[in-house]
Amino acid sequence: MKTFCGRANPTTGAMEWLEEAEDYDYHQEIARSRYADMLHDKDRNVKYYQGIRAAVSRVKERGEQAIVLDIGTGTGLLSMMAASAGADFCYAVEVFRPMANAAVKIVEKNGFSDKIKVINKHSTEVTVGPDGDMECRANILVTELFDTELIGEGALPTYEHAHKHLVQEGCEAVPHRATVYVQLVESRRMWAWNKLFPVHVEAEDGEKIIVPPSEMENCPGVPSVCDIQLNQMPSSDFTALSDVVTMFSVDFSKPVQSASTSYRVQLEPVKSGKAQIVLSWWDIGMDPSGMINCSMAPYWVNPTSALQWRDHWMQCVYFLPREERVVQGEKVQLTACRDEYSVWYTLQKASQEEDAAAAAAESPVCRCQAHLLWNRARFGALNDQHRTRQYSEALRTVLNTDSVCLCISDGSLLPVLAHYLGAKQVQYFILIFKLFKANHLEDKIRIIEARPELLKPSHFEDKKVSVLVGEPFFSTSLLPWHNLYFWYARTAVSSHLTSNVTVLPQSASLHMMIVEFQDLWRIRSPCGICEGFDVQTMDDMIEDSLNFRESKEAEPHPLWEYPCRSLCEPQEVLTFDFRGPVPQQCLSSEGSVNLRSVEGKSHGAVLWMEYHLAADISISTGLMRISNEKGNCDWNRHCKQAVYFFSSVTESEALAAPAAVTYTINFDTKTGEIAMDFKL
Repeated sequence: MKTFCGRANPTTGAMEWLEEAEDYDYHQEIARSRYADMLHDKDRNVKYYQGIRAAVSRVKERGEQAIVLDIGTGTGLLSMMAASAGADFCYAVEVFRPMANAAVKIVEKNGFSDKIKVINKHSTEVTVGPDGDMECRANILVTELFDTELIGEGALPTYEHAHKHLVQEGCEAVPHRATVYVQLVESRRMWAWNKLFPVHVEAEDGEKIIVPPSEMENCPGVPSVCDIQLNQMPSSDFTALSDVVTMFSVDFSKPVQSASTSYRVQLEPVKSGKAQIVLSWWDIGMDPSGMINCSMAPYWVNPTSALQWRDHWMQCVYFLPREERVVQGEKVQLTACRDEYSVWYTLQKASQEEDAAAAAAESPVCRCQAHLLWNRARFGALNDQHRTRQYSEALRTVLNTDSVCLCISDGSLLPVLAHYLGAKQVQYFILIFKLFKANHLEDKIRIIEARPELLKPSHFEDKKVSVLVGEPFFSTSLLPWHNLYFWYARTAVSSHLTSNVTVLPQSASLHMMIVEFQDLWRIRSPCGICEGFDVQTMDDMIEDSLNFRESKEAEPHPLWEYPCRSLCEPQEVLTFDFRGPVPQQCLSSEGSVNLRSVEGKSHGAVLWMEYHLAADISISTGLMRISNEKGNCDWNRHCKQAVYFFSSVTESEALAAPAAVTYTINFDTKTGEIAMDFKL
């Protein structure tokens, strides 16, 4: 059965109706899942197995049958661990139908069908009794319901329901307890992901400063966590203002309350500074004694311990509503508030704690709109002064006092730069009126509230545009080439441009490089055998879903968080000339690249865009530099790069001698889509 799905094409801007198979969403979910990453998480798997064995033993020592409830069973791995540890029966609950079907096959393949019943329901719909899904309540509760924030996947209401309806009072729980840790830090780099800094512009009549609106400066932001690979954050990028302290813990063996609540801890700053950020992570203790522990702590907490790489659980960056000055030795109060799905933090001086308690309990609401329009990376890009200087230098070369300028980019500072650098008239599509008002530019920059293809001469007061500018950046873009929407918008406004219009950037190019990842390859690598259990069925299901439609597509990743090294020189594979409209014919490129004669595994290709603003000024959205002879790469931290994983991502043999990779890349100008293929 087929169904029609509507979508806005991020590259062309057109609304499209696509015919998809009924189970397309399932394939999307599976193909881009993190199941492989979890199965490759050796530390997680070993600790769960140890905790389950211990829980089954404790129940057996009491002379009871061990009845296990496994919520969110996925592949059925934890239930199989329980059955092999001696559990009498396991109820494995999985709401996602394709995953539940796979679990049934995996359980049967491993010989546990008589000990494990897979229930394809949400746990809150499971019934207990002679005619129910479960014959009786369980006395061992096993779950893996956690995300980076611990509670973001609805763990608390799930536990609350399970204790009320599905498990016995005083049951064993694996994990037994979760503990959340925090550390107060100052970090200009991370704070730049949350607030817009003043922007300095060198104009002919002196320095101009673009100031953020007061609403933006005072805005508490949104309660969405910023989850990152904190192990890739160098210690030089932040200053610890406090020791690591325990913020709160949750005992999963007892009834859990999902209702909103708060926790408070007193901190004594170890250094004076601006408190801006709360770094947070958690660990899970698999047994009541706390001897079996799985920790997400970053590298500086236990510097002598080996780190387990994982992408399904990372670390959290929380932004305080405003920066607070703290003084070494003068105690402050940190408050963590949570609802069912999220956590937020506030900081008070010890003398203010009573007055601030009520205000802290309210979930932050963005009042400036910027936190709703811009993601963290976008804030970082707008605060990058070097990047702003590059755009300013390029604009100086094309603007004069007669310039009629049109800016096409989302939430951009380019209209303000163009005005300060001498443009006669500036028009802009996307409304950031508060920013213009804060800089007294309401009557200097004209907002156009119409799509490019709907523009009329009256929108430009019957004047032709002589300078068309864009970063380009559009909030709907996921992959680097989606920002080619600028080219399509440029084509749509062609009739409003002068014959000798200057376009900035004048062109763009797509670049590609073959890399070996340190760890990221694991998210696409089949597992085969996991802790002695055959999960090949899961590998096959992911492979089928990738081949359903995704096999010729790349996926976005912020590679500054995922170390890799280059195995070849970067290649320019396609060019796009913005000085003219989008051509009718498709653009294509094919060739081969020679890999360096070093040992390494070709895990995939990385692709990114470079925008050529002027003769000697370019902006890269990907590779910034290859930092050493080993090929280690530095990537643009404000953008996600496209990663195309090779099917050989799991091959064990290393490339011991020079080899080549051939590629074919096609850009369909009608659909705005790029298809690619690589062969080793």
